[in-house]
Amino acid sequence: MTYSFLLLDLFLILIPIFLSFDKNVLDKAHLRFAVPAILVAGIIFSAITVVFTIFGVWGFNPLFLIGSSYRSVPIEQYLFLFAFSFAGLGVYNYLNLKFPNNSLQKFSLSVSNLMLGVCVAFIFFAYAKWYTVVTFSVLFLLLLYIEYLNKLRFMYRFYRAYVVCLIPFYICYGVLCYLPTLTYDTAETIKLKLGDIPLENHFYIMGMLLLTVYVFEFFKYKKVK
Repeated sequence: MTYSFLLLDLFLILIPIFLSFDKNVLDKAHLRFAVPAILVAGIIFSAITVVFTIFGVWGFNPLFLIGSSYRSVPIEQYLFLFAFSFAGLGVYNYLNLKFPNNSLQKFSLSVSNLMLGVCVAFIFFAYAKWYTVVTFSVLFLLLLYIEYLNKLRFMYRFYRAYVVCLIPFYICYGVLCYLPTLTYDTAETIKLKLGDIPLENHFYIMGMLLLTVYVFEFFKYKKVK
């Protein structure tokens, strides 16, 4: 059980490699923009994770860890954030190559407006719960900026990739929360769960993947321009 978290990290890393057998999502052109995107998102969300851990919002069970940590956060958790960003970007690129039609982009703003409303509602009704407020605030700011202040249009493709990424999300967090490797202070959450997974996790990962995809598309745009 010591290596369970590490094995989940490996599972995530293998996803883009597996997808490359069908479409080359790991070619040099993609990696050139993917690496900085993964680093930016991984570093920012690692910093948020450190804060959550220091203040007891999150906890980690040492029975399922190899024992190495930095600033109270196990190495496996850092690797998980980078690996999930890597896997998510791999899924995003794969779907774009496999299904290049982007005709549904016109509906993405409506979905984003709905998500903005959801974020505002959770921030308002759970203003005293740190995990909820930080998670939905980060997602709100990202959605607001990407949809209304930036010129790049990719949100339909992002939402499509996010839905597919829920498959590895439920596998990984299902294991992590069931064992439990990850624990949460229920006083800092809204106490709504899908199985053993806090509802906030879905939006925390959404924010991380959205930042990854945005930075990826931003660097692609700058290169073309």
